[in-house]
Amino acid sequence: MTINSMFNLAKNTKRFLSAIALSTCLITGIQYISLAQGTSGLTLWSGVERENILNYRLDYGGKPNQWDRYRLRISAKKMESGASKFIITYPDYYNGTFDKDKIEVTYGDKYKKTAKIREITWSEQNPSPETPSSETPSPSTNLPKTKFLVIDLLEELAPGTKVELKFSNVKNPDFGTYYFHCEVIGSDQLPVRLYVGTWIVSIDR
Repeated sequence: MTINSMFNLAKNTKRFLSAIALSTCLITGIQYISLAQGTSGLTLWSGVERENILNYRLDYGGKPNQWDRYRLRISAKKMESGASKFIITYPDYYNGTFDKDKIEVTYGDKYKKTAKIREITWSEQNPSPETPSSETPSPSTNLPKTKFLVIDLLEELAPGTKVELKFSNVKNPDFGTYYFHCEVIGSDQLPVRLYVGTWIVSIDR
């Protein structure tokens, strides 16, 4: 074998190995994206501080304009003041729908306990000023127009209780990313809205 032949063989081998490496990266990336669908996944450059991003799960994959079930979770650490009411604001361009009769608040170990709900209010306007925000405003206050959903509990949740807001019979919106900001009225009944975090919900094609 001549020197030129050896050189060409080494060059072709290098190209072949590079192609394999690239293919592996692409496959891995596709798998990662696939696994992240319908869950919180990895969020970059969201505009929300990492510690304020809340976990969630979409039981049926988060497909546009399809039926789904949302599991919006709040960790025990975030529930410092407990809760007597949840106030969720989200952008007006979210064109999905909720079924107020299919909303549950579950809590505790594996979310096996269910809190009784007094009333659920769903509107396309901001919550009334009767319950002013805390001194640190939530990101929702910076939105030009938002829709909101308020869950008023019949029984209060104690501080340090992890919570799952389960929305069944949801009709997903169009493809896109939607920020759901969550505030609570604490179990101490003080009329102050406390920001606990944001669910960054992705609806994929």
